[in-house]
Amino acid sequence: MRSRSLFLSALCVGVLTLAGCAVPQATHHNTDDLTETAFNQRLESLENNLALRCSTQTELLRVQAERAQRIGDNVRANGKLLRHLRADVENIGQEPRVVTTCPIERNDTASKEMLGRNEWVGFPTVGTYLKARVDSGANTSSLSAHEVTEFERDGESWVRFKLALEDDEPAVDGMRDNVIEAPVTRRVKIIQASGTDSRPVISLLMTLGPLKQRVEFTLNDRSHLDYPVLLGRRFFMDIALIDVSQAYIHPRPEFPGGKSASEAEKDQQDNDSEEETR
Repeated sequence: MRSRSLFLSALCVGVLTLAGCAVPQATHHNTDDLTETAFNQRLESLENNLALRCSTQTELLRVQAERAQRIGDNVRANGKLLRHLRADVENIGQEPRVVTTCPIERNDTASKEMLGRNEWVGFPTVGTYLKARVDSGANTSSLSAHEVTEFERDGESWVRFKLALEDDEPAVDGMRDNVIEAPVTRRVKIIQASGTDSRPVISLLMTLGPLKQRVEFTLNDRSHLDYPVLLGRRFFMDIALIDVSQAYIHPRPEFPGGKSASEAEKDQQDNDSEEETR
């Protein structure tokens, strides 16, 4: 019993010494008089004291770190203030500089193209011109198409179709029955009285007078309507204005196999006559 108590006492003192914390001074006791219970109680007391001291030191280190952080922040703030003061001192004695700004009148309409209620549009990748109705009430543009077939190419959705045109609809004759293929950029949901319809949207290069850009079109059969192309707000809202009192402000584009722009007036007059009789 005595040898075991001495061994445990030595082990405890060694552990406490290696931990770096001071072992509290205590009254020397004769280990011969210690029971195992008393020894365990004393060992537990020493451990609690050691844990308390280490916790106190950790808290002191945290407080010191926060204080050092505040001092660093104050030093940086003072340095910034000093730089501003130095700049103010250097500007003493200089003449004040007066900056005068003049209001600039902007006329956004001057940079926008004027469109009539009806216009000729061209599709360079298709090789034909068509008549278009410019409609500020429509959001997305629409192209008359039939035999629309969707398929997959290289993991992407594509669509194959033909232009849906009446026999008397002005167009390049050689392109009427050509198959057109284009990737599907998105789909739109159309709500009608007969129900809801989902239509594919494609992007085609289109020209209208000086304008030349890719335009998104929904595909649906418009052969029963006067215009195979409908131009909505998404196309012209940032680049053009509509003058509903005019029509065909811009000339008809020319394509191989089609009629010249000088012959477009008759097609325009016939169409205007149809509008007046309805």
